[in-house]
Amino acid sequence: MKSNGKVYLVGAGPGGVDYLTVKAYRLLAEAEVLIYDALVDEQLLKLVPDDCLKIHVGKRGGLPSTPQSEINNLLVKYCQQGRLVIRLKSGDPFIFGRCILEIQALNNAGCDFEAIPGISSVTAAPLLAGIPLTDAELSKSFGVSSAHQPDILDWEALSRLDTLVLLMGGKHLREIVDQLIKYGKDKSTPIAIIRKAGTSEQQVWIAQVSTVVEHVKTVRLSPAVIVIGEVVDLSRFSEKM
Repeated sequence: MKSNGKVYLVGAGPGGVDYLTVKAYRLLAEAEVLIYDALVDEQLLKLVPDDCLKIHVGKRGGLPSTPQSEINNLLVKYCQQGRLVIRLKSGDPFIFGRCILEIQALNNAGCDFEAIPGISSVTAAPLLAGIPLTDAELSKSFGVSSAHQPDILDWEALSRLDTLVLLMGGKHLREIVDQLIKYGKDKSTPIAIIRKAGTSEQQVWIAQVSTVVEHVKTVRLSPAVIVIGEVVDLSRFSEKM
């Protein structure tokens, strides 16, 4: 058995090839095993060698997904076979990417690994929608949270932020706006929803906190980034909505 395998935990960025880092691009071209998530753009799968083993371990909210323990076992298995393994995650692997569980499994098995940063949708999605997260007058700070479980969040604290960026909140939009208003966010505060940022299917909706649910009630929002704050009005899309 070979002993020189290695696992690369690679951030794929928010969309297609254009948003890969140069290092990620080079590694994909060398991959022997590719273990990738559901949100990874299909274009990226074409960058690996023809004989690369591709394993889909998609994780999507509300849909069947591969147990984390099985993903951990796959990483260890192929690394111990001496393979160059790419664990490809959308965005940046250390932002809501469950990397720690995978790193723990690799460490416990004595497997070599390296984390490769990726462009996160936290910053890329607002930028691609023309929204600056900071501004000298409107936003001297911003905060980021997962909204996958909105019932456990400190909405009193989040509502006080100049600018709030929420990931994985598409299914919970009504609860999000209700909580923000409950804890003092002005109902007229601008809010943007950026769906599939960095892809050819990118869509942007801009409204007020009190009206946004009505604007998108017929749309499947996931995957989406939600931005709340006065800086949303600086977007180039704001006059079109």
